[in-house]
Amino acid sequence: MMSSRIDETLPELAPFVHAVQARRPDDGTWCEAWTVRDVLVHQTGNAEELARVLEAFLAGTPVETKGFEREAPYRRMSDQELWAAFMNRCERLTEIAAAAARDLSPDTEIMWTGRSVKPPFFAEHMREELILHRWDLTGDDGTAVQALGEPWMTEHSVVSVGRPLLARGRAALDLGPEGRVEGRLRTPGTDDVVVVADADGGRIRLAAPEGPATIESDAAVRVLLLWGRRPADPSRWHSAAGPETLRKVRALLGGY
Repeated sequence: MMSSRIDETLPELAPFVHAVQARRPDDGTWCEAWTVRDVLVHQTGNAEELARVLEAFLAGTPVETKGFEREAPYRRMSDQELWAAFMNRCERLTEIAAAAARDLSPDTEIMWTGRSVKPPFFAEHMREELILHRWDLTGDDGTAVQALGEPWMTEHSVVSVGRPLLARGRAALDLGPEGRVEGRLRTPGTDDVVVVADADGGRIRLAAPEGPATIESDAAVRVLLLWGRRPADPSRWHSAAGPETLRKVRALLGGY
């Protein structure tokens, strides 16, 4: 049973837990290289690292963010040990996030993977990871579509995570000194998400709708596209950009 604090801080944890428990650890997922167990390993490492970096900042001894090597110890655990570690790390993150909310200004700047974020980012990012990776397990069920479509999911993906989401796709495009890719992802009634890749790097921002969209979709699909995923039903997105532009924009949206 989860504590009320976890439910308040990470409301998406319970649906994620239920999705994991409904499947075998070796079941496949929509993240093609990962099984359910791999997703759980990744989430355990996420919770641990978010808590470790925030706790170190609170203690006055900031640390660099570890890469995905942080997952290695969890891959060596039994399924039972891994499950206990996951729940423990989520509990710890909840405690540290509460301490940060109490002791830090919400505008305090903290380094995370080479960029500056603020204290609320740490719990919010774990929430996004729980939503996204639950989709990896379940696909487009009602819970996933509703959670992915929340406005804060788009804002977090663009503002807090944006540039790293474009890095892999931009590298794969091999644009050269003169190449450029630009796309507009539109959900009616909201700001567009504008993505650009060229010799100067990758950029992503929210902007007022202007001109034709490269891809138009519901909000949930747009978040999936930003993270390099695809909805099961391709008729949920639409484009009149033409195959060459569409291919490049979709390649840019490679996610992690």
